[in-house]
Amino acid sequence: MAVRVDAWTWSVRLFPSRTKAAAACRGGHVKVNGDAVPPSKGVVPGDRVQVTGTLGRIRVLEVVRTVNKRVGAPVAVTCYIDHSPPPPPREVLASQPRRDRGAGRPTKRERRETDRLQGRG
Repeated sequence: MAVRVDAWTWSVRLFPSRTKAAAACRGGHVKVNGDAVPPSKGVVPGDRVQVTGTLGRIRVLEVVRTVNKRVGAPVAVTCYIDHSPPPPPREVLASQPRRDRGAGRPTKRERRETDRLQGRG
């Protein structure tokens, strides 16, 4: 039985709300079998769902069971097989430059430095 991809990703606790799951689908952050899909696309067991989350973390899940109602975490992990690559080491994440919270907008000089570091300038 096919279930909407936004409902399924919300049901297995990948997103905190169905609205956010649908927005991620519309934004191209959810792919089914390699193709970006609208929120109304149905998923069936055997499909591969790829979700790009915060900080570029990619989760690749194979659908084992379809559910359209939100389930608890112990049940949710039985609905998919996780084929996600391992997250980057903490050292890599810690070495990335970050602005202090509440520091305001970057200055022109800081923007130039950021562009130069990212290879855009």
